[in-house]
Amino acid sequence: MTLGFFRNLTKPKPTPVVEREYCVAGRTLPLKIVESARARRMTLRIDSGGQGLRITVPPGLRRGEVDRFLERHQDWLEQRLAKVPTRPQVRPGIRIPVRGVPHRIVHEPSKRGTVTVSRDERGPLLIVHGDRIHLPRRLADFLKREAKKEIEKLVAKHTEALGKRAKAIRFKDTSSRWGSCTSEGNLSFSWRIMMAPSPVINYLVAHEVAHLKEMNHGPKFWKLCEKLCPDTDRCKDWLKRNGGALQAIMFE
Repeated sequence: MTLGFFRNLTKPKPTPVVEREYCVAGRTLPLKIVESARARRMTLRIDSGGQGLRITVPPGLRRGEVDRFLERHQDWLEQRLAKVPTRPQVRPGIRIPVRGVPHRIVHEPSKRGTVTVSRDERGPLLIVHGDRIHLPRRLADFLKREAKKEIEKLVAKHTEALGKRAKAIRFKDTSSRWGSCTSEGNLSFSWRIMMAPSPVINYLVAHEVAHLKEMNHGPKFWKLCEKLCPDTDRCKDWLKRNGGALQAIMFE
């Protein structure tokens, strides 16, 4: 059995994807095997937060070759997954960052409403009102509202500097990327970025807005990105080192 599909000569077909499970380092993870006409070799990636695996393969590759590729990279997978932080569930008493500042979660069921930002002698608080069962969702909704409010302002600032316009701005909970920009000018952002420090949020927006002019990651793109965000290198490094921990927090 191969991963290839017969080519349709009249119209292109969507990229073939095979989904299965793979056991490694004591975990059973979802594995996506994606066939790409542009791939010249197999590439393996761990999704942010260690939530799954993805292999990109050239067309027509046999399943046995994929299995052998995974076996050869078993040690690499185990080492990388050992560094992935555990997936904490948001609950009263723990702290989650908002714009990089840790806030302790407090549950006050007697009050109505959603989430209130406050402070006590121990530091910043996120006070969540209503039934306990809705606490994770209300915290996620709070971060989504904060993301919409702040990121839309940053998009306006950077698009004005660039002389380009964004067609639409969307917010998602994506595990594989923090943001994206389509050729039509649609920008998407993960609302989880609101847990990162403010300079990193600004960098992410500048990065995606720069794609409105340069749809690549070549030298011209990075020069433009640095023009919009002079702190690009430091913020990019922060997100690379800490992004996995933010993706691992469970709002379910």
